[in-house]
Amino acid sequence: MNKILVANRGEIALRIMKTCKAMGIKTVAIYSEADKNTPFVKFADEAICIGPSPSSESYLLGDKVLQICKNLNVDGIHPGYGFLSENAEFTRKTTDAGITFIGPSPQSMELMGNKLSAKETVKKYGIPMVEGVDEAIVDVEKSLDKAKEIGFPILVKAAAGGGGKGMRVVEKAEEFVEQMKLAISEAESSFGDGAVFIERYVGSPRHIEIQVLADTHGNTVHLFERECSIQRRHQKVIEEAPSIILTPELRKAMGQAACDVAKSCNYVGAGTVEFLYENGEFFFLEMNTRLQVEHPVTELITGLDLVEQQIKVARGEKLAFTQDDLKINGHSLEVRVYAEDPQNNFLPDIGKLEIYKRPTGEGVRVDDGFEEGMEIPIYYDPMIAKLIVHAPTRKEAIEKMTKAIGDYDIVGIKTTLDFCKFTINHAAFKSGDFDTHFVPQYFTDTSVMDNTDENMQEIAAIMANYFLEEAEEKANYEASANFNGWSTNRK
Repeated sequence: MNKILVANRGEIALRIMKTCKAMGIKTVAIYSEADKNTPFVKFADEAICIGPSPSSESYLLGDKVLQICKNLNVDGIHPGYGFLSENAEFTRKTTDAGITFIGPSPQSMELMGNKLSAKETVKKYGIPMVEGVDEAIVDVEKSLDKAKEIGFPILVKAAAGGGGKGMRVVEKAEEFVEQMKLAISEAESSFGDGAVFIERYVGSPRHIEIQVLADTHGNTVHLFERECSIQRRHQKVIEEAPSIILTPELRKAMGQAACDVAKSCNYVGAGTVEFLYENGEFFFLEMNTRLQVEHPVTELITGLDLVEQQIKVARGEKLAFTQDDLKINGHSLEVRVYAEDPQNNFLPDIGKLEIYKRPTGEGVRVDDGFEEGMEIPIYYDPMIAKLIVHAPTRKEAIEKMTKAIGDYDIVGIKTTLDFCKFTINHAAFKSGDFDTHFVPQYFTDTSVMDNTDENMQEIAAIMANYFLEEAEEKANYEASANFNGWSTNRK
């Protein structure tokens, strides 16, 4: 593989290209008009403008991407995450064109891309799953009997869903039919597929995911877990590896379950199997058939470059290590630095990076796609950077991250850095006694901020107001995103 086109933008495009360069592989960047002066475009060996700023007119044009590949004699396509990364039709067309897709097969994508087909696929391996139905609900009225059998509260989920859309928690039977209809309507609107199903609602779960890697020679390994429970609006904010709550026995069991999920769909490449964990039990949630945003924390505790591994697998190489060769080294923590204003309900904050100074030091890594003086575009996800640290222990990683956040100098726009600093220094986070409800549980009570400065207390008060008016804010946020063309699809 001599030349790879990176079908993405920003920090992930630049991160992929750096690995390609280290491997002696030429790179091609595609870019929209909004991204013409960005670092990833300058870094690539070749760069082609694919269209106007909106992603629907540029980065999502699969056929145009393939034509560029043919024109430039490209051997492989790396999709990164988002955009075309989980588009089975694009993957199939890429393969049919004689170009290597650096990722799984379209068949694997299709099986895991729908929650119902994923559940059916992994059944034969005995993967633990939350009690519920395994098929799309056709008769809403009749499904009420099944809901009563499972027991309330019930979780209604869209089969093709993600990011919390098409998802409803139903507390009692009297609300079931109405909430089901609302979930179906939202699923149809968001995904073009109104199929929904129901499960027992897991009230206080941890969100733990396992990184898997599989080659074309039948070898599948897991690269341990990532703790992703700090979320807001069903979107991850802070991730770490390993999880503070997993015992070696539980880690082994979850790792084996993740490998079995990968085997169930003949998975090849790097993927992530997500689980809910509560009271010593874990349950299969879904599989993401791509590189994850938070993959750096896995890289730092294993010493592996996941993009390099993806490329080697795509070239047909056998994994150079076994499960027994893999060990956890220290602790890694990642925070996502978004161009959002915590003092204005986390709404996007666009503008110019008047000052942009990255933190440095041993064990500090910044994956970003911006430079000082650049404008933050309104057309895409508002993530500026991922700030990642690595240290011998979790305590030291938190200390190192706190310092790194303080050393990050961004002027011109609001960011989530203070929000992240507060979170990782909260007593519940430090102790490990938290779940996916961390944000609404702790940011609605300003008393937990008593030992912080006035600025932090002000942020807490605003967060409290935000969560009390969550429904209204969400509607305003989505309306703003749709009006501005800003993508809100993050995970």
